[in-house]
Amino acid sequence: MSQRQLTPFESWVIDQKGTERPFTGLYVNTTAPGVYHCKKCGAALYRSDDKFHSECGWPSFDDEIPGAVERKTDADGRRTEILCKNCGAHLGHVFQGERLTDKNTRHCVNSVSLEFEPTKVPGVRSVVLASGCFWGTEYYLGRIPGVLKTQVGYSGGHVENPSYKQVCSGTTGHVEATEVTYDPVQVDLAEILRVFFETHDFSQTDGQGPDIGPQYLSVLFYENEEEKKLAEELIEQLKARGMKVATELRPRTKFWPAEDYHQHYYERKGDIPYCHRYRQLFPRS
Repeated sequence: MSQRQLTPFESWVIDQKGTERPFTGLYVNTTAPGVYHCKKCGAALYRSDDKFHSECGWPSFDDEIPGAVERKTDADGRRTEILCKNCGAHLGHVFQGERLTDKNTRHCVNSVSLEFEPTKVPGVRSVVLASGCFWGTEYYLGRIPGVLKTQVGYSGGHVENPSYKQVCSGTTGHVEATEVTYDPVQVDLAEILRVFFETHDFSQTDGQGPDIGPQYLSVLFYENEEEKKLAEELIEQLKARGMKVATELRPRTKFWPAEDYHQHYYERKGDIPYCHRYRQLFPRS
């Protein structure tokens, strides 16, 4: 049975039966169609059709893929623990009788115990955005309902297939960026761009927070004139409120994925961004 190497935080939850903090997991609000797999061994555990919003702070499912999940009495003697049947990885706990769905069952699962594989959806789109350290950018943009996938990397420069060390030198022309793949039926680009602006200091001209250098600039890469116009409209809304906007609008260029250890960094470490935070700036209907 092939198993992936876990970070210390992942091992604490999966092997030592820890619990991630509520409302911090990547998949709490995920609504995209697909299958949730065991982070440790890759076995399929849950389908998106069985996921529901329980407001408990962790991903919730009212059913599992048949034969995929094992139940055991928890060490406290009261709750029922759920584990991956294939490898024994700790997933969370299952609760009955809450009447939250017709099945009257809630699998309360740690996001860090899961790996989501989105269904290939016709018409998916992607956008590349940079707002300082790409760990924080991905953290917030990956949590937008309708976003199918995110990956961090480098874009905008002249060096092919750059390394993190090269980009950190500030001489490649690349910025740390995040490629956001989304289903336009579930979320429009305007909402993704709103969250982009709402989660970093777009007025800063030399980086982002304590991260100073050209690789940490605020940049929005547009693919066509329609996307550019949308970005300009949002920027004008911010300027109309007296805000300074230093975000650069650049034509989209090749996106180079970063090294594996940078992907979903905060989820793998069980931490939250140090230089990104959310504050609502745009009205929502």
